[in-house]
Amino acid sequence: MDEIKGATPKQLGFYFPAEFSPHEATWLSWPHKEASWPGKIQTIFQPYTRFIKAVSAGEKVCINVENEVMKSFAENILQNEGVDMQQIKFFFHPTNDAWCRDHGPAFVINKTKGEKAIVDWGYNAWGNKYPPYDLDDVIPTLIAKKLGLKVFYPGIVMEGGSVEFNGNGTLMTSTACLLNPNRNPQLNQQQIENYLCEYYGVEQILWVDEGIIGDDTDGHIDDTVRFINEDSVIAVVEENKADENYSLLQHNLDQLKKMRLLNGKQLNIAELPMPDAVYYEGQRLPASYANFYIANDVVVVPVFQSNKDEKALEIIQQFFPTKKVMGINSVDIIWGLGSFHCLSQQEPLVNI
Repeated sequence: MDEIKGATPKQLGFYFPAEFSPHEATWLSWPHKEASWPGKIQTIFQPYTRFIKAVSAGEKVCINVENEVMKSFAENILQNEGVDMQQIKFFFHPTNDAWCRDHGPAFVINKTKGEKAIVDWGYNAWGNKYPPYDLDDVIPTLIAKKLGLKVFYPGIVMEGGSVEFNGNGTLMTSTACLLNPNRNPQLNQQQIENYLCEYYGVEQILWVDEGIIGDDTDGHIDDTVRFINEDSVIAVVEENKADENYSLLQHNLDQLKKMRLLNGKQLNIAELPMPDAVYYEGQRLPASYANFYIANDVVVVPVFQSNKDEKALEIIQQFFPTKKVMGINSVDIIWGLGSFHCLSQQEPLVNI
């Protein structure tokens, strides 16, 4: 592993591929923090394992675990679900929590040279909300060492769930999250855009303002707007005008309609309903069908025992005709305030 000093990924020809491009693997951090699912952690392993089984049918799944005890626990659960263990690889990388989208490695590639590298952003558990996070903060570098990859260190806080990519020079994010003073208070919007462009290898930053109610990340984009190809997004909308999310998501939708891509095109926008509100112990949870994960063979969508589940799956399936769109019950997982996209991070193929 070499730390790259001076030059940025963009200057060296690296960029962050879209999630819908081919994967080498998917990275996860095995859930173990009971405080993330208070009183409920045992209930999440079945849907979590179903997720792993679905994804691992088409790519390797790499799982960070603390030690042999956690590895054995995970192996038993995966084997009982019928997971092909040849597709699973464990890494002894202790974590504080399971949200690998945010603390995991940001893989960038240089297609011309056939190279892959990792960007190790700073991580502060969504504005120092859930300390300690020291173990999570070093995960990208540990993975880089294990894989023998070069590492870039931007020196600012960034979370994978706060950014979306079309794979062709455009990144989308939210002001609610990235301009929140609990992340990088020393930076203004233009400075943050410069970091995003230089370290993700993009040319354009598009901003929506809002996140959804109940989202403790201050408005991650992966609950509201997702790129499904270079010029199209799926955006969640709330159909119930009395719901707290209605005006927030209409505001985002209005912003999306005014956006233009680098080629001057308008975005193609597909609207995706929000599920019925999900509460647990009186708390509104950030349930959203947009927190789906695009793997090589499958798109895994969180569903919530709502009468809108089937409609959401049908809408998403239209855009992925070559993949199986699968709904997995996320009613228990969402008690942790995230779902399948929040739990996973893709590793792209370099040579396609």
